[in-house]
Amino acid sequence: MNFSVFLMLLLMVSTFTGLVTEAVKKWMRERDRRYHANTLAGYVAAVLAVAASVAYVILAEANVDVQMAVYFVALVFLSWLAAMVGYDKVIQAISQLRVYSPDVPDRQDQPDNMGEMRRDDQTS
Repeated sequence: MNFSVFLMLLLMVSTFTGLVTEAVKKWMRERDRRYHANTLAGYVAAVLAVAASVAYVILAEANVDVQMAVYFVALVFLSWLAAMVGYDKVIQAISQLRVYSPDVPDRQDQPDNMGEMRRDDQTS
C-alpha cells in the first residue's frame, strides 16, 4: 500500500461513514432507541476502516507487513477522527505534517495561482 491508496481509502471510509451513520440513526429513531451521534459515527468509522483494510488485503492479494499494519492503524484512527471533526480538517493536518525534502523547493519560492512568484516578505 502506498500513500495515495491510503488517502483514497480514507476518503472512501469518510464518505461512507456519513451515509451509514445516517442510516443507523434513522433505524434507531424508528425503534425509539437513544444514541450519541458522535459516538455512533466513531464506531461506524472504525468498523468501516477495518472492513476497507481487510478488503484491500484480499483484493490486492497483499502481504501484511509492518508498514501495512501502520497504515491500517492510521486508517482506523484517522477515520474515527474524520468522523469527529470532519474529513477536510484531517487532510489539512496531514498536509501540514508533510516532510520537506531537499529536492522540494522552499514554499516561498513556489508560484501562486496567477503563475507569479511570491515571497513571504511581500505584502498583498
